[in-house]
Amino acid sequence: MAAVCLEDPTLERHFKGHRDAVTSVDFSLNKKQLASGSMDSCLMIWSMKPQMRAYRFVGHKDAVMCVQFSPSGHLVASGSRDKTVRLWIPSLKGESTVFKAHTATVRSVSFSSDGQSIVTASDDKTVKVWTVHRQKFLFSLSQHINWVRCARFSPDGRLIVSSSDDKTVKLWDKTSRECIHSFCEHAGFVNHVDFHPSGTCIAAAGTDSTVKLWDVRMNRLLQHYQVHSSVVNSLSFHPSGNYLVTASNDSTLKILDLLEGRLLYTLHGHQGPATCVAFSRSGDLFASGGSDEQVMVWKTNFDADYGDALKTQKSCSTVDGSHHTGQSEMDSGIHHKKTKTQDSGRNREQQEVEASLANTLEHIMGQLDVLTQTVSILEQRLTLTEDKLKECLENQQKIIQNKTN
Repeated sequence: MAAVCLEDPTLERHFKGHRDAVTSVDFSLNKKQLASGSMDSCLMIWSMKPQMRAYRFVGHKDAVMCVQFSPSGHLVASGSRDKTVRLWIPSLKGESTVFKAHTATVRSVSFSSDGQSIVTASDDKTVKVWTVHRQKFLFSLSQHINWVRCARFSPDGRLIVSSSDDKTVKLWDKTSRECIHSFCEHAGFVNHVDFHPSGTCIAAAGTDSTVKLWDVRMNRLLQHYQVHSSVVNSLSFHPSGNYLVTASNDSTLKILDLLEGRLLYTLHGHQGPATCVAFSRSGDLFASGGSDEQVMVWKTNFDADYGDALKTQKSCSTVDGSHHTGQSEMDSGIHHKKTKTQDSGRNREQQEVEASLANTLEHIMGQLDVLTQTVSILEQRLTLTEDKLKECLENQQKIIQNKTN
């Protein structure tokens, strides 16, 4: 059999429109849209179709620190230095509901996988959980003793992970609201943290230039990468769970092979710090943002049947020689490789029915998202109208009193 060479990631598109550093990027479920937040206080929704114009959403009074699409892709959440969270409908009108979430900058906002809850993290040292419907506050997690940079739900929604400038990563039980473990091995602040798609481990990016992966069942360090020469700002797991992409102040993006425990690619695109990075939900694309105000979209290229290709030819990919260690003790959570033998008993008809059902459910979820958001907007308008009416009546009362006097 001929050797299979892995293809390098390629830069597909880059978007210009932000007027300051890009802080966050995220793809919609169907990859038709890409959201980005920036220090310029704007949220941009870029269309992945050529020649389609972008939407610029203005509403936040200060820098937008984080953006994320809801799982169905029908809403976008953003957190800002103005202490608020906004939920947007990513269409031409760009309507949003807003609520004051914290008493300081909101660094992170993230949906649960069922789209029903959001978790926020702030410089007020707390992590908060809210319902998406009516944005009702549920509870606070407040054991961090410094700014909280990032918070994420586990894929099954039972755990929350948060990272902070107190140099810890904390794991919380959502039901009991207790901190069940603190990981303290970072020498610097922890900028970003996320769950592996299997939910069995977490990855954290630090100002000490390291990326660390911990097993959340055994609470032990699995892998430790020292591939960047400066602060690591952001990371994102490939949906297969086999790769991790990182963005750093050293202006590079790096792709780590988690099965082999090694650096796979170094990508140079941004002038100055690479501030954020995210894989699409299908993993065939990833996006990055930088302090150069650019948003870049990359084609992954290396994700197809990677395990087999690597066995055939290990020396084919372009790897730079940066020092790193990556203990390959990754257990079943990451060691899951695709098997070629598909269950032949499942016929095409059944698969089509399942796909159709999944699409229908996704559409219903999306419609519910939009309905929830529309109700929230109407409620806000009604409150404004009531306030205006009250004001008018009060003014009228004053005029009448003045006349009688």
